[in-house]
Amino acid sequence: MPASTRVLLPGLLAALVATGAAAQTPPSAPPLQGVLNLTASASVEVPRDVLVLTFAATRDGAEPAAVQAELKRALDAALAEARKASQPGQIDVSTGNFTLFPRYAPKGGVAGWQGRAEMVVQGRDVDGIGRLAGRITTMSVAGVAQRLSREAQRRVEGEVVAQAIERFRAQAGDIARLFGYQGYALREVTVSTGSDGERPLPMMRAEAMAASADAPLPVEPGKGTVTATVSGSVQMK
Repeated sequence: MPASTRVLLPGLLAALVATGAAAQTPPSAPPLQGVLNLTASASVEVPRDVLVLTFAATRDGAEPAAVQAELKRALDAALAEARKASQPGQIDVSTGNFTLFPRYAPKGGVAGWQGRAEMVVQGRDVDGIGRLAGRITTMSVAGVAQRLSREAQRRVEGEVVAQAIERFRAQAGDIARLFGYQGYALREVTVSTGSDGERPLPMMRAEAMAASADAPLPVEPGKGTVTATVSGSVQMK
């Protein structure tokens, strides 16, 4: 084989490979034009209809087993009283945190043990929970909060979603016209809903409630917020 042919073959093979690779690579898609990303939201205030009470007992002693036993007795007595009033959805009872930890002396070493047990009572029967709080004697009220029930949230979700969608459509139309387009077409849309969480109440109210045995709970329902968010993209036309 002539020398010139041996020199040209590698270059020819490289050119053929490059040509084949180029033929297999799909053409890049043209950049999207006239696509607008938007987010719109709406919210509605609803009275918080669930009251949440946290009861707690604390004990201190030289031996961890003794402290734990005292906490268990206090918790068992409180649970027994609370279960008498328990009604699903109206008054729900559950245990909370149960902690036991050492107490150290200033010069080092364990000087004793401390513990804390909690019980949580929550529901829509505000008056019933208030009366129950006065009958719990082995634990004290450590926290008071309000929140929205799932039922209350669902009652207004349709309304707030409709408001958010209307705002999304209005924004899309207004912005499209500002850019010189006649209208728009939806590309993709995501709708989500939610509500704010628990709202703690001042402990002054908790102390007053604990002192009012068998009396209506001195707490006024606060307002919760149900929110809907619509996000997505439109093709301006």
